[in-house]
Amino acid sequence: MDPVARLRAADDFMRRLSAALRAAQLYAPSHPLVQRAFDGLDESITQMLDDQPSIAIGFIGQEVIVGDMPLPRAAESLGEMMRRLKSLGIERIVFDRGVTPDELTTLALTIAHPERRPGQETVGVEPSDPLGVLNSLPHIRVGRIQANEKVEKSAADVATIRRLYADASNAAGSVWEAAKTEGTPDPKAARVLIDSLAQAVSANRTALIALTALKNYDNYTFTHMVNVSILTMSQARALGMEGDMLRELGLAALMHDIGKVRTPTEILNKPDKLTDDEFAIMRMHVVDGAEILRRTPEMPAIAPVIAFEHHLRLDGTGYPLKVTRTGLNLGTMLCSIADVYDAMRSQRAYQQAFPSDRILQVMKRNDGQQFDQHLVRRFTQLLGIYPPGNLVRLDSGALAVVIAVHAPDPHRPRVKVISGPAGDRLDTPYDLSLWEVPEDATGPKGVTASLDPSEHGVDPLTYL
Repeated sequence: MDPVARLRAADDFMRRLSAALRAAQLYAPSHPLVQRAFDGLDESITQMLDDQPSIAIGFIGQEVIVGDMPLPRAAESLGEMMRRLKSLGIERIVFDRGVTPDELTTLALTIAHPERRPGQETVGVEPSDPLGVLNSLPHIRVGRIQANEKVEKSAADVATIRRLYADASNAAGSVWEAAKTEGTPDPKAARVLIDSLAQAVSANRTALIALTALKNYDNYTFTHMVNVSILTMSQARALGMEGDMLRELGLAALMHDIGKVRTPTEILNKPDKLTDDEFAIMRMHVVDGAEILRRTPEMPAIAPVIAFEHHLRLDGTGYPLKVTRTGLNLGTMLCSIADVYDAMRSQRAYQQAFPSDRILQVMKRNDGQQFDQHLVRRFTQLLGIYPPGNLVRLDSGALAVVIAVHAPDPHRPRVKVISGPAGDRLDTPYDLSLWEVPEDATGPKGVTASLDPSEHGVDPLTYL
């Protein structure tokens, strides 16, 4: 099951579970509406367990997690069910493959009417013990999230976000192919993707930003779409944007280059520098993108604006040629910064990747007239000169992974030292806040260079 289909199946299952509980509260168990709701619940869980042995549903605060996928905005439609489960002390429900319709019926009726025993008698369990009733079911387990699960949350977050990023890149490919073959992207698939990314940006921005630097360049077009969306939303989130505004900006950034589906493949993938005529054709993608997005249903109004403007600059340079603006949309400026940054740090056949300090210098060229320097400064504070997830060499010769940015001094991040000066890997890596190290201290005091983790056999994400 592809990531978009998996997320839709999870959302469908939760809605059916909520509907079954409502029906069980309102009608007798034998009522046709109740039976229809239970049948739908059985059909949905069977689909969910078709390619996995079990599925866990977690309720953490206002979040609903199905498997390892957060359901965007689930609390808005599932609030009553979540309150009922919380009152029973249920934070987690696990379904194992083989769960029967009778077990699902017992689950729904027990949660709907915890004061009485549904259906068959369960030996040794008192009617006033709904958790005991539910945990006597062979293929269903309920309870609270265990303490060790909370301790492992950070590692689980990184693993979940790593999978989310891979799924997002695949989904971006599907959105791209739909636009190429059908003329418009699939807005529903794009929104599912953005809902998950927006939630991750709010929950664990550091890990998500780190992933944008560890992409697979074989799929540059799709990972670039995802990276620009993540980096745009991260900037917007740092400026205080939330909710629908954040998601709409993320969706627009995801679609910023969609006009390239009309660019001839031989130009789009040309390994050498484009000729003037070829570049003129390439420049048309901003016009094509705006036109595609204007006629795509459910696309936010800002999307065609960003697609059209993202190569314009404050000083009037850029393209479309001869288009002038007294000012650019804030979303355009955030997306432009993300676009240039991600493009310049990407290793491609015709371009060497540039380190962050070089990229930021480019953004400040022409006396800061091409990019809004306030936004560039905020972007530098967000990512740092050495962004989270970067493998770096310290001035002592030791290797370290950047784990956090220090906004007042982006050159001196917080790092996790993983090897000694001689290159020997440490059994116990340790954290070091470089901005707190005095100049006369012994040991590492600063970063001297960014390194390619693949050349050193290091997966930086395992240290975040």
